[in-house]
Amino acid sequence: MSSKPLFSLDRLRQDIARYFSVVNPIESGVTKIEFEGPRIAIYTRSRNVFSSRDQIAKDLVTLIKKRVVIRPDESIRMSKERAEEKIKQVIKGVQGLVFNELMGEVVVEIASGVEPPSDDDLKSLSSELGWVIKLEMSPPMKTKTIERVKKIIYGDPQYRLKALRLIGEKVFRNQIFETTDAMITILGSGRQVGRSAILLKTSESKVLLDCGYSPSGSRNLEMMPRFDMMEDLVSELDAIVITHAHLDHMGMVPYLFKYGYRGPVYCTEPTLPLMLMQQLDFINVAGKEGAFAPYSENDVRLAVQHAVPLKYGVVTNITPDVRITFYNAGHILGSAIIHIHIGEGFHNIIYTGDFKFENSRTLDASVYRFPRAETLIMESTYGATPIPFTRQESEQTLAEYVKKTIEDGGKVLIPVPAVGRAQEIMLVLNHLFTSGEIPEVPVFLDGLVVEATAIHAAYPDYLGREIRNKIEELGNVFMSEYFTPIKSIQHRDEVLNMREPAIIMATSGMLEGGPILTYLKEFASDDRNILIFVSYQVEGTLGRKLLKGVREFHLMGEGGKTELVNVKLKIVKVDGFSGHSSRQQLLGYLKAFQPKPRNLILVHGEYDAVTSLARSASKILPSTKIYTPQNLESITLATYT
Repeated sequence: MSSKPLFSLDRLRQDIARYFSVVNPIESGVTKIEFEGPRIAIYTRSRNVFSSRDQIAKDLVTLIKKRVVIRPDESIRMSKERAEEKIKQVIKGVQGLVFNELMGEVVVEIASGVEPPSDDDLKSLSSELGWVIKLEMSPPMKTKTIERVKKIIYGDPQYRLKALRLIGEKVFRNQIFETTDAMITILGSGRQVGRSAILLKTSESKVLLDCGYSPSGSRNLEMMPRFDMMEDLVSELDAIVITHAHLDHMGMVPYLFKYGYRGPVYCTEPTLPLMLMQQLDFINVAGKEGAFAPYSENDVRLAVQHAVPLKYGVVTNITPDVRITFYNAGHILGSAIIHIHIGEGFHNIIYTGDFKFENSRTLDASVYRFPRAETLIMESTYGATPIPFTRQESEQTLAEYVKKTIEDGGKVLIPVPAVGRAQEIMLVLNHLFTSGEIPEVPVFLDGLVVEATAIHAAYPDYLGREIRNKIEELGNVFMSEYFTPIKSIQHRDEVLNMREPAIIMATSGMLEGGPILTYLKEFASDDRNILIFVSYQVEGTLGRKLLKGVREFHLMGEGGKTELVNVKLKIVKVDGFSGHSSRQQLLGYLKAFQPKPRNLILVHGEYDAVTSLARSASKILPSTKIYTPQNLESITLATYT
C-alpha cells in the first residue's frame, strides 16, 4: 500500500483552485464543488465564468482528466417565472419545462419537427437566464416509458441528487491501492447463452459487466448470475455497466437493488428506457403466469434513479482506477461495446456484449478499432454454424414464406424480441409491401413492439446512417399504413377470430411468455399457417424445442388450467435477421480488430459454439491466448511485475 493516496481529493481541489487563480484571472466566484455522478460540478456566482463555462470545463478536463460541469449559483439565476416567460419567447414549440433548483438546470421539451435554436442562441439565452438549459425533443411517437423515466428522474430531484453525490463519492474517492492486477470472474454466460455477468476486479475496484437473466433456467440458481459465490458483492461493488437492453444482459439489475445495492448503473441513453420497459414487463408476465418475480416495481424504480446514461465516445471515470467508453455494437438500439481502461495504461479490455459486424436496416455495423486493447471479451452465439446466405437472401426467403402462406389463406406468426428484431422486421415487411414482393395484408403488432418502436423513433442519433437520412426526408419510417397495433384484449380477440390472411408480430421472441403464445395456441392446429423465427432460440426454451421437432406442448389456460397444444402449422427459421454476428462475421471481426489483443475470452455461446470458434480464432490470432471459460471460472488478465 502506498504511503499516500495515488489519487487525492485535496489535490484535485487544489488543481481547480489553481486554475481559477492563475489560468483564469476573472474572479471565479466558486461557491461550492460537488460530485454529480462521474462529473465534478463547480457552482459559481460569477456571470462571466458561467457564460464561459464550456471553455472553462474543457480546460479543466485537460488539467485534471475528469469530467466537469460549471453550474450557476442561486444568486445569479433569474426567477423561474421570468425564466419560463423568456424561454417561451425565444424557443419555438415549447411543450414542457422542468426546473431543477438544486442543480440550476431547466429541461425544455420542444415539439417534434420544430427547428431548435442554434447552439449560440441557446448559450446566449442560458447566460441571460443564469440557468443551464437542457433541450429535449418530444418523441414523434407517444411513449409512456420515456415519460416514466423522466418522472422518476425529475420527479424527486433531492433523491436523484443524493444518489449522484453518493455515486460521485465512489468515483472520486482517494485511491489507496496501486493498480497491480486485473482479474475477471464469469458469473454467467460461460459456455451458455444468457445471464451475462462478468465481475472485473482490480486491487482497487469491483465492477460488474452486465447483469442478465437466463430465459431457459428452471431454478433460481440457473436463471440468475452466480451472485451466491461472491461474498459481500452488493456492499463492495463499485459499479454496474450494461451493454444493452435485453433481459439476458440487464434483467437482474433490480435484484441487486432489492438487496441493498445503491451504486451507479452505467448505460447508453436509449438503453435506460428500453431497460425500464422490459424489466416492468418481466414482472408483469411473471404475475400473469403465476410465477414469483425476483424483484418489485420499486426495485426497478431505484435502478432508474441510480442510472447514469452516457453517449457513445464519452470517456468516463467510474472508479479511481477504471474508465469506460461506449461504442456502437450494432446489435440493438443503444447497444454498446465497452472499452475499459484500467489504471494509467495498466490494462485495456474490450467487452463486446452482443454485437453485429454488418450493417442492418436499422443500425450501422459495430466498431472494431480502439485506442488500446490487451484483452478482448467477445460473444460467440453463432460461433458453431456458418450462415450460408446474406441479409438480402434472408429477406427474399422471408418474402417467399410469407407470400405462399398468404396465398394459401394462412396466418404468418413472427415471434420477436420487442427490441431490435421487431423494428428490423417491420422495415423489411414495409419494403416487401411497397416493392410488391408480398401481397398486402394487415400486420398486427402485439406486446411491447409498438412501445419499443416509439423509443427507437425518439433516439434517431443512435440509428444507422441510412435510416437517419430517411427519417430526415420522410419522418417516422417505422410505422406505416400496413401496421395495426393491438390496443386491447377485445381487439386481440377480433384478430384471433379473423378468417382472412394476416401477419402477426408479437412478443416474446423465444415463446417464453407474452401474447405470441395466445396466437400460437389459436393458430397451431391449422397447417396453412406458419411460425417464422427470426432471432436466436436459447437451449431449453419453447422456441428451441419446436425447432427440434417437438409438436405438442402444455400451456397455462384460463382459470389456471393446463392445456395441451398440438402443433400442425409449419415452423421455419430465417437466421439472417439476427442481431448477433454470424460465424463468418465473428471471424471477420477478429481479422479486422485493432489492435490485436493478447487475450481472447469467448463467452455467451453454447459449448460447441465457443470451442469451434476458439479453434478457428487460434489460426487468425496465433500469438493470442484464447479462453473458453465456464461459469465461476476466474482469469487473471494482468499482474504487475
